[in-house]
Amino acid sequence: MKPNPQKIIEDAMQLEPTTRAFVAESLLESLDFEEDFSLSEEWNQEIRRRCEEIDSGKAVLVEGETVLANLRKKYPS
Repeated sequence: MKPNPQKIIEDAMQLEPTTRAFVAESLLESLDFEEDFSLSEEWNQEIRRRCEEIDSGKAVLVEGETVLANLRKKYPS
């Protein structure tokens, strides 16, 4: 039986945000970019540090809509 992409997406949307981020990151990493690009060692270290903070729970992720709503309250037009 062939996997149903829509069903996979629907199932993934039921996951906790941090788990969805992990799945999304894994899928993106699996793509073969036509054009390779390099990052400096400093950027690689920063990326690893941020990922470790997210994975350990030290960094608290906030939904984008929540961030935007808070900014709109703070800076009304």
